[in-house]
Amino acid sequence: MRVVAVLGLGLLASAGLLAACSKKEDKAPAAEASASASASGADASASVGPVALPKRKPGLWSHTIAASGANQTMQICIDADTDAKMSVWGQAVGKDMCSKNAITATPGGYTFESECDMGTMGHVVSKGAVTGDFNSAYTVKTTSTTTGSSMPQANTTSEMTLTAKWEGACPAGMKGGDITLPGGVKINMETMTAKK
Repeated sequence: MRVVAVLGLGLLASAGLLAACSKKEDKAPAAEASASASASGADASASVGPVALPKRKPGLWSHTIAASGANQTMQICIDADTDAKMSVWGQAVGKDMCSKNAITATPGGYTFESECDMGTMGHVVSKGAVTGDFNSAYTVKTTSTTTGSSMPQANTTSEMTLTAKWEGACPAGMKGGDITLPGGVKINMETMTAKK
């Protein structure tokens, strides 16, 4: 049960972070270029306006989540449509649930801080960093403190590292938004967000 909770939190963290960070990228191409320049080692203080993460390369990504002494890997099929839809979901999450969602471009990546009311799942305050690129591999390190959750074991401070690696084209039978969890369980991110 704990592994499922860790995977769920990791999935929400990675999807929510990427979606929330990219929610303004269609409206702010200059900011995206500035953020990309910062990720390449340019002076982060030179970036002006909202920060937008680059889009992930379409295809099959493996996400390995290390948290609470356990490592679990899932595979996610990403396409342009999925990233766009996750962006809309991220915007809704930010507006409805998160009173704070700050992203800062840094040399080699980004730092982020968020404060979100997840209803019965509790009040979650997170901070962390993203390094790498979105064409081959990236890493997300997060420290989150949850209070007020209806699940007593969730009310704690935890650290999570998500390592993502591009594996190639999505295999036959997988479409954008499809996720294969350990044990072969399959879900679809779009279906999950539609039932929100």
